[in-house]
Amino acid sequence: MKVKAFAAALAALAVSGAVEAADMGDVETPIRLSLNNWTGQRLSTYIAGGMLAEAGYKVEYVEADLNALYEQIATGEVHAMMEIWTTSDPEDYISVRDAGRVEELGDLGLDARNGVVYPPYVAQMCPGLPNWEALRDCAGIFSEDGNGKRGRYLAYPESWGSPGADRIRALDLPFDVVAAESEAAMIEEFQQAYKDKRPVIATFWAPHWAMSSYALQFVRLPKPEPACYSDPSWGPNPKAAGDCDFARGGVVKASWSGFKERWPAAHEILKNYELSIWDQQPLIGLVDVRGETVQGAARGWLAVNRAKWVPAVEEATGKGRS
Repeated sequence: MKVKAFAAALAALAVSGAVEAADMGDVETPIRLSLNNWTGQRLSTYIAGGMLAEAGYKVEYVEADLNALYEQIATGEVHAMMEIWTTSDPEDYISVRDAGRVEELGDLGLDARNGVVYPPYVAQMCPGLPNWEALRDCAGIFSEDGNGKRGRYLAYPESWGSPGADRIRALDLPFDVVAAESEAAMIEEFQQAYKDKRPVIATFWAPHWAMSSYALQFVRLPKPEPACYSDPSWGPNPKAAGDCDFARGGVVKASWSGFKERWPAAHEILKNYELSIWDQQPLIGLVDVRGETVQGAARGWLAVNRAKWVPAVEEATGKGRS
């Protein structure tokens, strides 16, 4: 993680008095942060909550459903979310953001990618991979018994939206789409497929420890361009838009539009908060592979890496200045 001021700069500001700390605001009202159903987001959230607690704020963690979450942030029922994957084109978020009902707090710092993935041994069963056209001829190997005409495609949980499923349909590939119940269910499917050396194909993302542990490969889909998403005549399927790969993009933070006014210093902390894949990905492995709790993994990271995040808290609150 990096912060937007280094120790030397902070010292200089403290001496000169050029920049004053933000007001703490309403420290008695808990700041409600959303918890969503993937491990990385929960880690990002507990780390952010730890920073706010260090500053002197009360924090509540709210189990949230993405189907309702963005409206809850817009109305102030939930105050902030730490991971919004713009690569997934979250229409509900974009709608409330563009209407000024939520504030985007900047990029979290993850180099994010969604895509269609398969285990490396599948390439021997489906000649032509990683090119997407190969899936037309070998879809049957992904069926339940391996001999059907249509394959089985594992998509994200329904509450995450349809990215991946929509690509498969837009490319008119012969697959039946099945939504996973959860991130854990997707990992279990990869594990069982590896054990049985059975073909599996799914939507998945990086950063995630499973990408390296299972050597998952991305299918090479048509290169994304803006016209792909709006013009059906663009791309290999003249009857559908979206017949291309996922756009590469960032993972952003967002808050209720009244957040800055109620908690000015907390607002500055969350805007400055960034977490790299090199920090997050090992923590995901601690939780999903080694069985550590998300809260424990986040607390451990915060304890070991104080030099990375404490300056952001001190800059916002004035703590630590002489």
